Amino acid sequence: MNPESIPADRHPARLAVGIVGAGRAGTALGVALARAGHQVVAASAVSDASLRRARANFPAAAITDPSQVLRRADLALLTVPDDALPGLVTGLAATGAPLEGRMLAHASGRYGVSVLEPAVRQGALPLALHPVMTFTGRPDDIDRLAGTSFGVTAPEVLRPAAEALVIEMGGEPVFIAEEHRDLYHAAIAGAANHLITLVAQAMDLLRTAGVAEPARLLAPLLSASLDNALRFGDAGLTGPVARGDAATVAAHVAALEAATGPSAAGTSAAGTSAAGTSAAGAAGAAGAPAVAAYVAMARLTADRALAAGILRPADAERLLDVLGGRP
Repeated sequence: MNPESIPADRHPARLAVGIVGAGRAGTALGVALARAGHQVVAASAVSDASLRRARANFPAAAITDPSQVLRRADLALLTVPDDALPGLVTGLAATGAPLEGRMLAHASGRYGVSVLEPAVRQGALPLALHPVMTFTGRPDDIDRLAGTSFGVTAPEVLRPAAEALVIEMGGEPVFIAEEHRDLYHAAIAGAANHLITLVAQAMDLLRTAGVAEPARLLAPLLSASLDNALRFGDAGLTGPVARGDAATVAAHVAALEAATGPSAAGTSAAGTSAAGTSAAGAAGAAGAPAVAAYVAMARLTADRALAAGILRPADAERLLDVLGGRP
């Protein structure tokens, strides 16, 4: 079956679903499809954790190899790591797996449908359905899909089917052009992953400063900052960089250098508590990268504040004088 043979208004009927790679994402998507009335009939898994997950969530499904998963399925979810996806598709096509007429949907953020081309040449129907969500393997993963956007790439004739599947899983389809997939993925991965790094680093520094519960201190501030960013963009910028307080920024950099330098990691002077030593070690482990990260983000913040008209050019110059000689 070719994509052109599927009517544009076709809603995917109740499907036999197979999962190739029953990891965290694959399991969550499979459970969501099962809740929508589809039937997970087969799954493949490599690790012991994935095998346990597949058996627990899909007790009626056959646990088998990827080729047999495809043989049983109308819709196969290829939910393997990004780097493994091209090899999996090439291998399935090369070994004569039953591909014709079957929908192949991967959940990779990076790739569109071109990665499925070896299978498409043998009649597979390609979909890229990437949930913009992080999965932990806990039971509440499925609940996180409610209202989650999916980055969708599909041939025009398959867009209605892709849209229907995402909506059935509780998500919201957002169509991404094939040529923009890398940029799309860089944006969301940078936002989500780097945010965790920044927050974890801030908590280390606060422990060094003697704060016993840094998460409790940060939670209201970070929640408000995230809300401001999503609602107002650059107009939501606050703080010493946006105000042009060069002396304050210089003090920040000096404090970071003192707290994360080699001596901070090895602090064990008399009177330092075990908790304090541990906190200093955590901050010291970041070392120069913590200073470099602060400086890089301060420069970027200054650039954006200046472009948005929040920061005056003269204040921006003073900030850059403070930051210019830093790594």
